[in-house]
Amino acid sequence: QVQLVESGGGLVQAGGSLRLSCVASGRSFSINAMDWYRQGPGKQRELVATITRRGSTNYADSVKGRFTISSDNAKNTAYLQMNSLKPEDTAVYYCNADIWTLTRGRSTDYWGQGTQVTVSS
Repeated sequence: QVQLVESGGGLVQAGGSLRLSCVASGRSFSINAMDWYRQGPGKQRELVATITRRGSTNYADSVKGRFTISSDNAKNTAYLQMNSLKPEDTAVYYCNADIWTLTRGRSTDYWGQGTQVTVSS
């Protein structure tokens, strides 16, 4: 079984920065890609950023130029550096990963429990 654990959320003023981390743990697995999603109050969950194992990245238009996704494959960890935060970035941020596991012999989506980010105006 693989688990994803996020950290780094909190309360920040508009214009500030936060760095989220997502660590995958378990046995006999390989990560294909990691994503960050968010769900704001009364909103649907949306994809924020993606990074593949090879380092290719993609971003939602709303965060381009402000957020940066990165990863450390040796540590099975993805990061989301969030700069110039706005009140509309307030949401629960979830880590998602496409992971191949030996026990299943195939790739499956895994989710973290989420971390709250609140941006005050």
